[in-house]
Amino acid sequence: MNSEEELQKLEKKLYAAADKMRGAVPVSSYKFIVLGLIFLKYISDAFEERYQQLVDDGDGMEEDRDSYTMDNIFYVPAKARWEYLNVHSKDNNIGQFIDEALDEIEKENPTLKGVLIKEYNSPDYRNVNLGELIDLFTNIKIGSKEAQDKDILGRIYEYFLGEFASSELQKGGEFYTPACLVRTMVEIIEPYKGRVYDPACGSGGMFVQSTKFIERHQGKVQDLAIYGQEKNPTTWKLAKMNLAIRSLNGDLGKFADDTFQNDLHKGLKADFVLANPPFNISDWGQEKLLQDSRWRYGIPPKGNANMAWVEHMIDKLSMKGKAAIILANGALSSDTAGEGEIRKNILEADLVDCILAMPSNLFYTVTIPCSIWILNRDKKQKGKTLFIDARNLGIMVTRKLRELSEADIEKISNTYHKFVKEENYEDILGFCKSVTIDEIKENNYVLTPGRYVGVEEKEDDGIPFDEKMKTITSELKKQFEESHKLEEEIKRNLEAIGYGI
Repeated sequence: MNSEEELQKLEKKLYAAADKMRGAVPVSSYKFIVLGLIFLKYISDAFEERYQQLVDDGDGMEEDRDSYTMDNIFYVPAKARWEYLNVHSKDNNIGQFIDEALDEIEKENPTLKGVLIKEYNSPDYRNVNLGELIDLFTNIKIGSKEAQDKDILGRIYEYFLGEFASSELQKGGEFYTPACLVRTMVEIIEPYKGRVYDPACGSGGMFVQSTKFIERHQGKVQDLAIYGQEKNPTTWKLAKMNLAIRSLNGDLGKFADDTFQNDLHKGLKADFVLANPPFNISDWGQEKLLQDSRWRYGIPPKGNANMAWVEHMIDKLSMKGKAAIILANGALSSDTAGEGEIRKNILEADLVDCILAMPSNLFYTVTIPCSIWILNRDKKQKGKTLFIDARNLGIMVTRKLRELSEADIEKISNTYHKFVKEENYEDILGFCKSVTIDEIKENNYVLTPGRYVGVEEKEDDGIPFDEKMKTITSELKKQFEESHKLEEEIKRNLEAIGYGI
């Protein structure tokens, strides 16, 4: 795999081939089948490469479990190795072989206990040709040392997650977070070192981008402690696997659970919070939590959890903690059931560092626009909030999907850092403005960036107004003349057939 182009071709080829085999199985289920097999292929590749090294050494240590775990390689029993499964790929009971293989891997590797999805022998998957899927991945090395160095598995994994998201109608306000959006958040809050937390972690994309940020800036991934929680049990397993394939240790709780009703990280004070919580959730159990200590700025409304998420995350911040949160745009201005009062109290506490209005069409399944809230317990610009209107950034990569370029992300993050550091920051009409809390108060604590940044001035083309008007009127005269000619032509044609007017 020598080039970025070759890797992109591989991603598309694999997905196209896998998608053909989906048949009657819904994407919501099928994606776990495919991603589970990719994970199995990865750990088997890594094991087999190390196995061959030990055989070549000639010390008879190739079946010694510690010879693998000491190098952060999962030990794979004989009947769980990809080679064994490939031999039996055409057997009618291949689903049973796969489930048994995954069970054996969990027994040998305690960190994977309860993580792997063992449903390949389920009657629900009888229409999936598992043998073909095994054949599909057999000749691609994704767990070898060379492949790991290039993060081929990570790339394929992320690509598949994104493609599955684009073809799946997601419900409950939950959306796969595009990498460019996460990258923007990470570049703003810069999680170099400390505890990073995501209370609605999904498949773990926030953590992956955080570690990539550290690597880009020559830091140590080991300096970042990962904490997360996810309500959906299968998605929780996916997140655990996503961390495992990158050799990342993270505390995602011992099981999946609801963050509001059963916070699995009570007492945690995080240095960084990164989250894309479900939008506008109406049934979040407010009535059971009326006395909860997290509602320091007001009790969130029963019918919408947006402010509950914000208050929960503020509660998790350390004294110098920063948060980047994706929210539906309604949270910027809604005054329903006390939301406006909560927003006012958070602003008066001087916690809102920056508000970014993001373009529409960033998500795979919905066109809904969103905003990013940057909250900070240790603001450098006291009594001020930066507003950025980034709605015009990005390019349409498909008819329905927009992506932010590296230049877009850099423009946004540089603007924020200039504001924070007071280094060459300037308000830009139509894009960014530093606003005092008093000015926000005058606008009833509404946080819509467009209200503050104004409208971008059109560049003067240098043509005098009088000259412009002469050109416009000349063109208009020509159009009127053409209109009259057309009118007369129509009248003559109607008269010729006996319908004169």
